[in-house]
Amino acid sequence: MPQKSSSRRSALLAELAVTSRRYMASYALFNQAVADRLGLHPTDLQCLNLLGLEEGPVTTGRVAELTGLTTGSATRLVDRLERAGFVTRTRDTADRRRVLVATVPERMAEVGAVWQRLSGRWDTLFEPYDDDEIALLIGHMRRTVELSATQIALLREGTEGAG
Repeated sequence: MPQKSSSRRSALLAELAVTSRRYMASYALFNQAVADRLGLHPTDLQCLNLLGLEEGPVTTGRVAELTGLTTGSATRLVDRLERAGFVTRTRDTADRRRVLVATVPERMAEVGAVWQRLSGRWDTLFEPYDDDEIALLIGHMRRTVELSATQIALLREGTEGAG
């Protein structure tokens, strides 16, 4: 019996590997389509997504942390978003040396409108799942976010093959 279970698990993990690759490619292509619709680069769209989850304006250094970009790349990203009218830069009133990046509510509403038009179809994906299954999905997504951050750091350090 353990042999069968091990064989089934191996088959499931192999299927998961293929399905995961299709899932990630599908999301990347979807993200590209949404970004195209808004006239943005996909990384810029995801930066706006992450900025929308922050409590308020952030520094460009925080943009770099959120996106995993270098501070120079994050500055160029913010430059693009500012030129496109999605963010503004203002001096921090508490520390005039710091510059804060804030989203422009009207432009974020445009992004939200695109997501809103698409959200109903996404919501139906979860209808067949009970609360425990949704909790499992949430746990998986949180662990994936954590692992992705670790993997990104290893790739940037050039140590992905170590350890």
